[in-house]
Amino acid sequence: MAGERKFRLGVLGSGKGSNYVAIANAITAGRVAAEVALVVSDVADAGILAQARQFGHAAQFLPPGKFRTKLDEEAERAYITALQTAQVDLIVLAGFMRILKGDFLRAFEGRVINIHPSLLPSFPGLEAWKQALDYGVKVAGCTVHFVDQGVDSGPIIGQHTVPVLPDDTAATLHARIQQAEHELYPAAVAALARGEVEVRGRQVWWRK
Repeated sequence: MAGERKFRLGVLGSGKGSNYVAIANAITAGRVAAEVALVVSDVADAGILAQARQFGHAAQFLPPGKFRTKLDEEAERAYITALQTAQVDLIVLAGFMRILKGDFLRAFEGRVINIHPSLLPSFPGLEAWKQALDYGVKVAGCTVHFVDQGVDSGPIIGQHTVPVLPDDTAATLHARIQQAEHELYPAAVAALARGEVEVRGRQVWWRK
């Protein structure tokens, strides 16, 4: 229907933004029925901001404040205000390297998702692909999940697996996992935009 409001995404990222690019390309190709309303980074010269400007999306640097791994209270309020002003329906974390808790998650309850480079609950935290390789697993992968008050602990929306090969290095395994991420994340966002994701406690189902 002409004039119908599109599902609006707010994207937070700290680095190059490859998952943001995958989602933006999927939107352009018509595979995700949504629009990117705002891209925000805690790093002034982050590649994700440059990528957003190339796509013509609103891009903004917001200082994170005095803490190294999370937003301070003033920064948290600024992030909430920016995303609420942009009227986002879903917040997509794309390599955002700060833990979100408290008021932020209460402001956007059930509307913040993340992608993690492991098959959660295995290998939460940093450099999950290296954790997996060092542990000796034969299958690795990635997980899209809702963000809750824990670290990589929210209900799982979807997962893709990749093999761990005998000659893998951390770099080659990470690259293979990223390829899977670039397929899974747009598909998960598309399902959420269509209203096909149902959450029952920790169980998440995609209605077809």
